[in-house]
Amino acid sequence: MIRDMVPEDIVGDYRQAMLDLYGIGPRRILYTEMETPYPDGRLIVSRTDPEGRITHCNQSFVDMSGYAKEELIGVPHSILKHPDIPPTIYKDLWDTLKRGDKWQGFIKNLRKDGGYYWVKATVLPNIRNGKVIGYTSVRRKASHKKIEECIGQYPSLF
Repeated sequence: MIRDMVPEDIVGDYRQAMLDLYGIGPRRILYTEMETPYPDGRLIVSRTDPEGRITHCNQSFVDMSGYAKEELIGVPHSILKHPDIPPTIYKDLWDTLKRGDKWQGFIKNLRKDGGYYWVKATVLPNIRNGKVIGYTSVRRKASHKKIEECIGQYPSLF
């Protein structure tokens, strides 16, 4: 089970919010204005089961999220949800995946230490014998221009 974030894990001054996370329910999160720059040439890869629980993650995911691999496996991917991302973005993601289509977008993810990082995400349903058995997400570095566009547009989507 995912616990609320605690001040001992946070680096720097923080704010708090209660978010209703898919697959988790209400969770108190603590977040800062500290950005972790996405390293050039790295891909974050993860797989989930049909309910969005992480079944696999690569070392880049571990490094960028700030969680240990053991903390990530088996928990809902929504553990990374940042309060600056409008719920409509996640609704669009899930609606698209449920149709069996690929989703792409720009996401600000929450780190365990309260910081954040931006990604360009591509999420695909994994289909075997006509049935969705999970999802694969590949994230790469988002361009500064796209991040600025999202920062300008996302507040109007709440």
